[in-house]
Amino acid sequence: MRKNILKYTIACLSIGLTMASCSRDFVETEFFQSVEQRPLVSIEELESSVRGQYNAMRSASYYGCDFTMISEVRSDNMFSNNASGYYNTVSNYSMLSSDSYASGPYTQMYRVVALANLVINNQSPTPLTWKVSTDPTAIKNKENYLKGQSYAARALAFFDALRLYGQEYSGGTTGIVIPTKYEPTKLQARATVDEVRTQIENDFTTALSLMLPSLDSYTDKTVLNTVSVKVLMSRYYLYKKDYAKVRQLVNEVITASSGRYSVIGRGDYANSFRNSSAQNSIFELAIGTLGDLGTTSTSYKLLNAPLGYGNMKVLSALRSSYNANDIRLAGITTGLVLNGKYANTFDNIKVVRFEEVLLNGAEAELMPGGDPAKALLYYNLLLQNRVLNYVPAVAVTLADVYQEKKKEFVGEGHGMFDLLRRGQGITQRNTSGAAVRVRNVGDNLLAFPIPRAEINVPGSLVVQNPSYSN
Repeated sequence: MRKNILKYTIACLSIGLTMASCSRDFVETEFFQSVEQRPLVSIEELESSVRGQYNAMRSASYYGCDFTMISEVRSDNMFSNNASGYYNTVSNYSMLSSDSYASGPYTQMYRVVALANLVINNQSPTPLTWKVSTDPTAIKNKENYLKGQSYAARALAFFDALRLYGQEYSGGTTGIVIPTKYEPTKLQARATVDEVRTQIENDFTTALSLMLPSLDSYTDKTVLNTVSVKVLMSRYYLYKKDYAKVRQLVNEVITASSGRYSVIGRGDYANSFRNSSAQNSIFELAIGTLGDLGTTSTSYKLLNAPLGYGNMKVLSALRSSYNANDIRLAGITTGLVLNGKYANTFDNIKVVRFEEVLLNGAEAELMPGGDPAKALLYYNLLLQNRVLNYVPAVAVTLADVYQEKKKEFVGEGHGMFDLLRRGQGITQRNTSGAAVRVRNVGDNLLAFPIPRAEINVPGSLVVQNPSYSN
């Protein structure tokens, strides 16, 4: 692992954490001046570091924009018209190891990992203090819950990094670096794909073992709880093709979601992406006016001038696939602008929605050992909240579920990854959206280059992906 990336992780977070947790009286600046010299000794310090993990996730290079747009530009959902030069090297597969679209997500993912490691491995020489309570049991439960969130955040960062930089879909077996301690001077090689998967699964499992459901918050959607962790796990296990595990997790989530989360109604759909308390939102990243991403936001890539650059467009074939009475069609203009989701530069980022639970469940139930009737139930539940005068389907296929996933989540960063995990090729497109060629699983360029700054650290054990120079 690159020494400079991890040192940067800690040094640059003070301002971001102040914005993310401004209601707290813990002084983050003092904390980050001394974090490398002493353990964390209070719940407030642990919580501030957890908030820092979410802050890194919301970066414009990660879930704030680029990570999701990268998956859309290499999908059968959207394309880039190259306006203002955004995503040109990604869409035409001309990336170099110095490319900012390689280094940006990589840095933010490992910022999440570094901060998670600080919490996970923290050992205070004195009993932790907490301004909320002096009860040792309450303090320990809160500490464990924060460590559980950190394990889940680390699992997600490893999972995202594996999908983008690992060789699983590009013809190799090499994964990513998986540091489990904050050791900025340590040199570490990339693990195999299987080793990374084992670490991800262990992290998710440990997260749930530490997080008491009684401490879950269902009103503050900007922090992970046991339900959102299980949805992220269902996402991961779809990639692993462990459909029995997906079915189990979806059943547990639906049971726990009763009265708490549900499909957003047709009448509320248009405003749900701007509503921080939408009933379908399970986990989102706080942006708001203090964290406004401005011209680096997703909305700036989606909307036309004067509200944005308008360089990410919906493919006409996808727009044509919507029922005329589908409320989602109203959010895609005839000019192929996706204006029905992120309309503002300060909108919170929806990472986990209840609709994903249903579609993950429907896909898993249609696999061997599943219940097609349950898949049909999930499918119809979603569609009856999207299409006016919807006539329930009497049967559903995997192709139906795949198509519905595209229509429901266009612009949210699932496109490329869904194609790859199913073994489907990625269509390379020009700036008008026309197909240029198909890149099948096994193509070296389906994996992003490891950033040059990581490779060039003296004594680095990290090797570059094939087809990229250092």
